[in-house]
Amino acid sequence: MEFPMVFIVCSTMLLLCTSSAYAQTASPPSISPTPTPAPAPAPEYVNLTDLLTVAGPFQTFLGYLQSTKVIETFQNQANNSKVGVTLFVPTNSAFSSLKKSSLSNLTQDKLKSLLLFHGLPHYYSLADFKNLTELSPVPTFAGGQYTLNFTDSSGVARISSGWTNTKVSSSVHSTDPVAIYQVDKVLLPEAIFGTDIPPTPAPAPSPDIDPAADTPSGASTEGKSSPTSSRPNSSYKMTNWGIWSHLVLALSGVLVLFL
Repeated sequence: MEFPMVFIVCSTMLLLCTSSAYAQTASPPSISPTPTPAPAPAPEYVNLTDLLTVAGPFQTFLGYLQSTKVIETFQNQANNSKVGVTLFVPTNSAFSSLKKSSLSNLTQDKLKSLLLFHGLPHYYSLADFKNLTELSPVPTFAGGQYTLNFTDSSGVARISSGWTNTKVSSSVHSTDPVAIYQVDKVLLPEAIFGTDIPPTPAPAPSPDIDPAADTPSGASTEGKSSPTSSRPNSSYKMTNWGIWSHLVLALSGVLVLFL
């Protein structure tokens, strides 16, 4: 009885060990969970209002952009387009040098077009201005006939709108997708102010100078010669009067001797 009993116990233990080993080999390997990637950070947009506020004397231009809401057009282009934006920003002194009637007589639509005329719907670095000379006339945000002509002379970029001819004074911000350049004149389009452009005034002629005015010594010499010339005349008269008085006295003495 002991042997069968031992056999049964050993068989039972063998079966249990075999089943547990099979369970370990058959169980799928544990897989560690893959971490979820962090979302990409949102791109940092250039705030055009903040930039123009602190970058230079552009308060007048910025005021017009805000009042006409053209700033929203430029900002939307900077944030949501793949080609970027380029702005030409006149200084405060550029506006103050304009005639008072230049902008005050414009309708709201024309004023908005004039402001859109200062922007290109594409990002252009300073190195790209050489290419713009070949692409001229270049369309602006105002569209249609509102185009600009560019020239590059020895690395100096110049802009012509027909009524305005100015150079790019400095780069305020030039990082894709936003480029902002300072100009010293307001860009006045022919589409608003017409093609009857007043001619550039000729330089004032140099004043004619009298040669005598350059030689005051000659005049002073002549002025001094008159009193010197009058002095010999008076001395000559005095000499003659002295001779005649001596002769009269001598004759009077002779007459006295004979009498």
